[in-house]
Amino acid sequence: MRGISIVLSFLILQSLVVSTSQIAPDFNFFYWVNYWPGAICDSQKGCCPPTKGNTASDFVIHGLWPQFINGTWPAFCDQTNLFDISKVSDLISRMEKKWTEWGVWACPSNETKLWEHEWNKHGTCVQSIFDQHSYFLTNLKFKHKLNLLNILKQKGIKPNDGFYGLNEIKNAIKCAIGFVPGIECNEDVKGNKQLFQFYICLDKYAKEFVECPYVPDKSCASTIKFPKFPETDSIGESLNVMSSVLAT
Repeated sequence: MRGISIVLSFLILQSLVVSTSQIAPDFNFFYWVNYWPGAICDSQKGCCPPTKGNTASDFVIHGLWPQFINGTWPAFCDQTNLFDISKVSDLISRMEKKWTEWGVWACPSNETKLWEHEWNKHGTCVQSIFDQHSYFLTNLKFKHKLNLLNILKQKGIKPNDGFYGLNEIKNAIKCAIGFVPGIECNEDVKGNKQLFQFYICLDKYAKEFVECPYVPDKSCASTIKFPKFPETDSIGESLNVMSSVLAT
């Protein structure tokens, strides 16, 4: 009997090891990406978010994206489990405030389209870690944990159309999370490089901040503009919807 017990214990342990290996993610880390709405308005390449209603003067969630260390990423991994808004019904009011779809993706706002895109492209590739509800909830939890705008303001970096050193901005975030973020810039109508998106790196289980294995510093100068948050309700029809960003 003792021998049988040992064999059974070994088989159970072996099954747990196999089970764990089956659910381990096959990607290396996550980008958690937030964008600054003022950079959309100032570029005049999209609709401007309203200052009234749910939208507050703050960075807005773009998405949580699995990545490989070579700079590539998986996408659209499972077309049998597409976005279903009923699975996040209890999160919608929070998502409408923190994860809006102004400017780059729609005129006027259509949050559902962005949420659908983010899950179908990125979320379907991380189902070893998240179901639909936990994927969106994780984004909201990090948004609650990390107030990017306050972090910058505490270092004297404000959205006032002023120009700040790229490294100065990076170091402000590093002081808060311990790691350097990636920064993506766009241009205003005068061609000035300006702060558009932060890429914060998370471990492959999206539990904690980590050093970025690959930092997507895109189109930034050594000194960049931090545009004001829009003061009008809308700039109007999109002049040039940025399809390249929609693809991310």
